[in-house]
Amino acid sequence: MYVTYTCPYAQRTWIARNYKGLQDKIKLVPINLQNRPTWYKEKVYPGNKVPSLEHNNEVKGESLDLLKYIDSNFEGPALLPDDPAKEEFAEELLSYSDTFNSVNYRSFPQETVPDEVGATCDHLESALSKFDDGPFFLGQFSMVDIAYAPFIERFQNFFLELRKYDIATGRPKLAAWIEELKKIDAYTQTVQDPKVLLEGYKKRYLHDRRAISKPSIIRRVPLCRSLSQE
Repeated sequence: MYVTYTCPYAQRTWIARNYKGLQDKIKLVPINLQNRPTWYKEKVYPGNKVPSLEHNNEVKGESLDLLKYIDSNFEGPALLPDDPAKEEFAEELLSYSDTFNSVNYRSFPQETVPDEVGATCDHLESALSKFDDGPFFLGQFSMVDIAYAPFIERFQNFFLELRKYDIATGRPKLAAWIEELKKIDAYTQTVQDPKVLLEGYKKRYLHDRRAISKPSIIRRVPLCRSLSQE
């Protein structure tokens, strides 16, 4: 599995690998996104981004697709419960994750936290109230928590440190979710130094305040998803 340790999309698949106990069966191969090796695009993954998984002589990509692939093709604890209602809700939340991520990343260059960010967090707070048999989105830890964990981790850190805004304040379900997540070893084993992540985002999004008005800057996504070096 090709990853970049600081990439939230790659972190999703890394968490899934750990949770299913596949450390001896899925080897992590780090890719430097600032200096991508030519062999990666030419011989491994034409998309030239991470994560990607080489398995049974095929290479697959896209983090959400890979979560499902890993769950279906490898042994270990299931990442989705055998409950039709929860499976349906899981699909809704997985689909919403792109909206959640894009709204929050798009706000990074702005000097204040827009209402849209709060609205996305309120949406998650409401989602966490759907099932009462555990603190996670589907009650028990699942693929949905894995999909959101890397991003909530980063957004909370960024907004708290640079905007003095805590996404968990006034959202008790989300606050409890964050604390419970810290008890999941498969997740904590993948957490990177928050200061390093913060510095990376500051350089990427805040290097020039005058660039805030440029749509190309506002639409930027994490480098691990971009096909260009920028």
